[in-house]
Amino acid sequence: MKLKGLRWWILALTATVTFINILDRGTMNYMWNDSTKTVATETGATTAVVVQQGIANDLGFLKARDFTSEEEAQIRSYPAQERPAREAALRKNLKAEHSKTILSYMVVMFLIAYGTSQILFGKIFDKIGTRKGFALSAFVWGWAIVLTALSTGLKSIAFFRMLLGLAEAGPWPGTVKANAEWFPLEKRAIAQGVFGAASAVANMISPVLILFLFAMFGWRVTFVLLGALCLLWLVPWWVIAKTPPAAHPWITQEERDYILAGQPKVEKQNDIALSLGKLLTTKSSYAVILGRLLLDPIWWIFMTWLPIYLGNAFKMTSEQIMGIAWLPFVGPAISGVIGGWLAGRMIKRGRSVNYARKTTIAIGCGLMLAGMLCVAFLSPTPLQACFYLMLVLGGFQFAIVNIQTLPSDFHSGKTVASLAGLGGAAAVVGTIPLTLFVPMLTTGGNWTPLFILSIVLILATLFYMFVLAGKFKTLDDK
Repeated sequence: MKLKGLRWWILALTATVTFINILDRGTMNYMWNDSTKTVATETGATTAVVVQQGIANDLGFLKARDFTSEEEAQIRSYPAQERPAREAALRKNLKAEHSKTILSYMVVMFLIAYGTSQILFGKIFDKIGTRKGFALSAFVWGWAIVLTALSTGLKSIAFFRMLLGLAEAGPWPGTVKANAEWFPLEKRAIAQGVFGAASAVANMISPVLILFLFAMFGWRVTFVLLGALCLLWLVPWWVIAKTPPAAHPWITQEERDYILAGQPKVEKQNDIALSLGKLLTTKSSYAVILGRLLLDPIWWIFMTWLPIYLGNAFKMTSEQIMGIAWLPFVGPAISGVIGGWLAGRMIKRGRSVNYARKTTIAIGCGLMLAGMLCVAFLSPTPLQACFYLMLVLGGFQFAIVNIQTLPSDFHSGKTVASLAGLGGAAAVVGTIPLTLFVPMLTTGGNWTPLFILSIVLILATLFYMFVLAGKFKTLDDK
């Protein structure tokens, strides 16, 4: 049996599992707080009512600390008739801040496991190949999501979240390697853009799908349903992704010749795996490592904290959040493919890989700066904020698909996933401290300090890429 366009089937499967990956990752963030909706009272006013208890409430994480002496003195300073309301408001605020702190710790535990796994899965994919690597990753994280439904407290849910982090990293180095195997050089960034678009579309659908399932069934059943979806994906993947294109029994000879003819000459002739130590002493590696260290935390801010931001800064119910939280991810769903296509078009027209990658990175960072400045300083409404964030995340995806493609520009097949894994680990190293700072930087519902820090990270990325990095030396330059 021959299957036309087999490379697109492989890409569709890696994009699908990435879509599931993002859904599973978002479960914690969207179901952390209670599911609420607004209802009209007999007087015509509206009020928020709880539909389902969230994870934080159900597992006892909504506990306010005791008041400090300064806070008690502040309450006593009000007239006696106002004190109960002032005390209730302060206690509610302290519960929200405590809940936000616990969530930041949970995210950090996930990220520690995820960052470690980026390096491990990079080597695993280079060792056992894409077929087994994806299967191992999806099998473990699917069960991690399913078993999260059994959580009874902080220790158990933290354990399952760390198990999820250990397995969920697989598609990132794995897709870079799969795209290097199945696509010629000038098409790899487009393939990476499809991968990024799948991630963005999942982020668009997450608030709607997860919050709908949460409102209908509660958080435990939602974990089971989404984990099962991941495990079902293993069936078509194992059947279709038999081998790389050179030996796949279903590929047409025309497609095999097209793919192999488009591989860099050095890659075909000299396929020696470099150690992690060697990669860390190679200057070109830091375009990937520092690029992701500086930019990825911005993506993680909104992938993790967007529902908390909308609820905290604008006092929105989960019903209202579901209506607009998908908007920021429309940008990356479109721009990732465009960023990859533009770089490929430049390369096909004779521009160097160095020129194509740096141009698209510059455009992406410029879009991010424009959106971040608006959301930080224009006092937006919730809808306006989501449109500005669409620009931020769209610019991010425009740039990052080209940064993520650099490992396959620099190295042969046996090293691609290893460098991609180092880049993924660097992204986590940059994200962890920012995650821990989020509760402090957003005290009282003011998120502007966090956005200003994001602007600094974007400027630092541009400074490195265009001042310190030098020319990217690719396989065809060697």
